[in-house]
Amino acid sequence: MPTPILMPALSPTMEEGKLAKWLVKEGQKVKSGDVIAEIETDKATMEVEAVDEGTVGKILIAAGTEGVKVNSQIAILLEDGESMAAAAALPASGKAVTVPGPSAPATPPASASATPATALQATAPATGKANGPGTRILASPLARRLATEAKLDLASMKGSGPGGRIVKADIAAVLKSGGRVAGPKAAAGMASAAVATVPGGAAGGLTIRPMADTKIMAIYEQGTYEILPHDNMRKTIAKRLVESKQTIPHFYLTVECHLDQLLAARKRLNAKSPLEGPHAYKLSVNDFIIKALALALRDAPAANATWTEQGMLRHKRIDVGVAVAVEGGLFTPVIRHADLKTLSEISNEMKDLATRARARKLAPQEYQGGTTSISNLGMYGIKSFDAVINPPHATILAVGAGEEIPVVREGKVEVATVMSCTLSCDHRVVDGALGALVLGHIKSYIEDPVRMLV
Repeated sequence: MPTPILMPALSPTMEEGKLAKWLVKEGQKVKSGDVIAEIETDKATMEVEAVDEGTVGKILIAAGTEGVKVNSQIAILLEDGESMAAAAALPASGKAVTVPGPSAPATPPASASATPATALQATAPATGKANGPGTRILASPLARRLATEAKLDLASMKGSGPGGRIVKADIAAVLKSGGRVAGPKAAAGMASAAVATVPGGAAGGLTIRPMADTKIMAIYEQGTYEILPHDNMRKTIAKRLVESKQTIPHFYLTVECHLDQLLAARKRLNAKSPLEGPHAYKLSVNDFIIKALALALRDAPAANATWTEQGMLRHKRIDVGVAVAVEGGLFTPVIRHADLKTLSEISNEMKDLATRARARKLAPQEYQGGTTSISNLGMYGIKSFDAVINPPHATILAVGAGEEIPVVREGKVEVATVMSCTLSCDHRVVDGALGALVLGHIKSYIEDPVRMLV
């Protein structure tokens, strides 16, 4: 029977997206791996691949359609032997048709298995539900072949494709991790983490409602402003930051770090870098800060955690997100295993991620997740500020500019380069003493940078 092609969830928080472009036509044959469409998320335009072979029977959503709900039908794929007439009776193109079954919630992992399998695979995976023993294994033909070649057990894997389907990216992720397969417990943990990102919308028992647009516009004289519609990125930033301030009890801790030894070490290390080649590097102050934060969380692992109502998620990895400003918003690309990487590895990876972030070429798995994050406004001359926590993180480090100021050392006034660091903490996870411990470790590593090299 005809296979419905559904709007995929390209990220755990995606609820809808824009079907930017079709790269195939009705009646065209496709095979597994063919790029058939482009979908705009809140952050980027992602290519979508077919995971099944067949013929595009009917396109239900026209190119350029915005607000297409996740798990809505966007096209019909016909198998060999099926006629175009099998899709002819379906509704006309241009309007979303929701597949019968549960609607897609804000956190797809919890109900992904309840939706029908689709013939789509995003080149950057979303989050799905693990296949388990005794259940029908949903996997694309390409994923099955790759798993067979690599001798991987599909039954123990969780799929990141629509409907929990195992796709090529899942096989690649397992192989990259050395063949370790995330089981049901890991999937349950991801679902629990997602619960923490659902907006609350209330504080102190009172519903918080923003001022209506009509009332805001009535304040200003007509003709003195223009309305610029929000794009998906700005809408998502606004939603997540409101959620963060309404649901996370923030508190802030600040220290001043002396940078002189770090700046001297940076200068010496950069002078030793090869001029070109794979081992060339150019360290920035931010690279040292990323490493210092990662090592601080290694030394204070209780702070490397996420709050959920079910329990505290104590993370086994330290993945540091770094805010990168782009036109109209920001990305937070993630440096995975930041505590285990050298400064040169962090530097080169961060430069690559930042360059692709500004071009909006990052895949969702490159900017989602993470266990903490950094916002550095020092290059803009900002002395200090308090950053808003990025859910579901429990901490974020705000970094100001390094300034030469007079300081007293052993009774003498000297000039030193001083930088302000403020740690925003989720009080449900990090208490004052623990936050102070983390910030103390950060200061210690920054002021004695040689310790980051061992």
